[in-house]
Amino acid sequence: MSEPRIILSSVDVMNDGMDQPEVERQLSVTERLWNHAALRKTVILIALAIIWELYARHLDNSLLFPTLSDTLKALFDHLADGSLLERVWTSVKVLLIGYAIGIVLAGLLTAIAINTRIGTDLLETLTAMFNPLPAIALLPLALIWFGLGAASLVFVLVHSVLWAVALNTHAGFLSVSPTLRMVGRNYGLRGLPYVLRILVPAAFPSILTGLKVAWAFAWRTLIAAELVFGVASGKGGLGWFIYESRTVLDIPAVFAGLLTVIVIGLAVENLGFRLIERRTVRMWGVQS
Repeated sequence: MSEPRIILSSVDVMNDGMDQPEVERQLSVTERLWNHAALRKTVILIALAIIWELYARHLDNSLLFPTLSDTLKALFDHLADGSLLERVWTSVKVLLIGYAIGIVLAGLLTAIAINTRIGTDLLETLTAMFNPLPAIALLPLALIWFGLGAASLVFVLVHSVLWAVALNTHAGFLSVSPTLRMVGRNYGLRGLPYVLRILVPAAFPSILTGLKVAWAFAWRTLIAAELVFGVASGKGGLGWFIYESRTVLDIPAVFAGLLTVIVIGLAVENLGFRLIERRTVRMWGVQS
């Protein structure tokens, strides 16, 4: 009986003489850090800050373009004496009132539109009429109707919020799959329960987009309105702070006010809406 022999194919011989391909490579520390979006955005902000400081020092004219260091000094000074915080709270308080009223009205209008044909026609007609109309253009009429105060600002803020939220919410409701709609109908859901339990979770990415757009519109409208007609109930908001600083040629304070507007916008976008998205859209599995 002959001894068993091991037969090697040419492929085995070739593979034996070659190194195995690298399946997984460890990322370096720099690559792992660079994969974080927050770090990349921070680097961009630092670069912009350096460019600001260098350009302002090169220009050497604080009445035209103050340095970042002078702007931050003015910002901290006004924060320390409480004047800037008071102005910010005045603006935010008016904004939240108008924002909340606009969301409620948009929700009611959209609920009517999704359940009735006449409601759909009403929503489409009103949005076609009023959505292209800048909210700030309504401020003179608001001053005539409501006087010089917070009510006029709330009125234009509701206009800024209402149509953006209503349009995106309605578009999101229409994109809900017929299968999901039938599931809700089979469970006997009608009217508001049907909207809240079936349509809102399924369409929430579109609703959240509308809320973001409405927030941006409302914040810009409020600052612009305060810059022109900003005194409300005896004291002005952040826009009026910027206007007063410009009047007395305190340009670093003007830039400090503008920087505050930007910081608040970034905080709401990257903290507030991101938190809402994690707690709703991703938790519900509507979006990966």
